[in-house]
Amino acid sequence: MRSLLFVPADSERKIEKAMTCNADVVILDLEDSVALQNKPAARALAAQTLQRPRSGPQVYVRVNALDSGLTSDDVAAVLPAGPEGIIQPKTETGACVDKLAGMVGTDMPVIAIATETANAMFGLGTYTQVTANLKGIAWGAEDLSNELGAQANRTAGGSLTEPYRLARSLCLFGARAAGVEPVDTVYVDFRNQAGLEHDCMDAVRDGFTCKMAIHPAQVDTINRIFTPSAQQVAEARSIIDAFAGAGDAGVVGIDGKMYDIPHLNRSRKLLHRAKAYGVT
Repeated sequence: MRSLLFVPADSERKIEKAMTCNADVVILDLEDSVALQNKPAARALAAQTLQRPRSGPQVYVRVNALDSGLTSDDVAAVLPAGPEGIIQPKTETGACVDKLAGMVGTDMPVIAIATETANAMFGLGTYTQVTANLKGIAWGAEDLSNELGAQANRTAGGSLTEPYRLARSLCLFGARAAGVEPVDTVYVDFRNQAGLEHDCMDAVRDGFTCKMAIHPAQVDTINRIFTPSAQQVAEARSIIDAFAGAGDAGVVGIDGKMYDIPHLNRSRKLLHRAKAYGVT
């Protein structure tokens, strides 16, 4: 997966649009984008959406946080309808994921949003201990900035400020340590395509494999940038071919540059991702 698009689960019009915009995953949101009085209707519409014949994107559901008192009702409403996965907000440790798994089953894929509280920042090393079907760890800046009392989480030029750069880095480390996908946060200025492109390229450069979106207009950009390019595929193949031709060598030279085993492993991973997205 490359793109994960949030859509309020209480809006049939927005759900219909989301299902046709090429997102790899559509997330029916029962949490922040749905007012408290609308949550019962959102649960019902989410269940109806999941029960309809469909093709295209996987459909996940973001339930409300464990401490909200709403999670059990969310699960009871949508689990029988068969979501492909669950987005769990405001997790603080890996134990939160296992607690949710006790409600949805250990086989249900879960992506944890793991940086939304101050306390959560100290738990990003605990996801290695999760026994549930953890598929990814995402980070979020909006709830965290609210908890920290920050005036903003980005500079006037659009760069993340230091607390949120730290949250981003710890999410990446935590996901890789746990052997799951690192998921980059949303870019809220959805009309700023140049800013989104820059944000995506930074995320790909550093090791994130997918990104959450808040608007259908962001999906194509995310998919394009998170898909390995033909040039990257060609470079990866040249590295793999060079090692194959060198036998058991631990290092090879290509056009005056030296490449070692980490470069070989990285090239193999890139080709695996490229194949998944139809890049040949």
